[in-house]
Amino acid sequence: MSDAPLRPRFWEAFPLEKMTPAEWEAVCDGCGKCCLNKIEDEDSGEVFLTNVACRLLDNATCRCTKYPNRHDFVPECIVLTPRTLRKNLYWLPQTCAYRLLHEGNPLYPWHHLISGDANAVHKAGVSAAGMTVSELSVDDDDWEDHIIEEPL
Repeated sequence: MSDAPLRPRFWEAFPLEKMTPAEWEAVCDGCGKCCLNKIEDEDSGEVFLTNVACRLLDNATCRCTKYPNRHDFVPECIVLTPRTLRKNLYWLPQTCAYRLLHEGNPLYPWHHLISGDANAVHKAGVSAAGMTVSELSVDDDDWEDHIIEEPL
């Protein structure tokens, strides 16, 4: 994350596409749920969340262990930007701060920008902390056995 200063309550004052890169990154609540693998039903388009995490997700912190160069390890990792957000909304977690702001909703009280506590997302029980298994340890054919309900 950048050390650039953040404008006061920027998430309320500016739409996502008008945020600075540092502000955009700060919107992430650190839940880790976007790094959980999903299963999409080919017929209905319904997306199911699993507890099968990307190989780079730290199960305790819910942060990517290789964030700056993650595409060297996981080329298919999706980069959320104001331009790519709309096409990815369908799979983003219900509690995702990017989704909430895009839909005109406020951030939850546990969000670090509101609470001032980066661990509040974990304390509130809405992160993937401590509940994931690495995709390296689960056969693709067994992902259905790992479906979880959202929100956590």
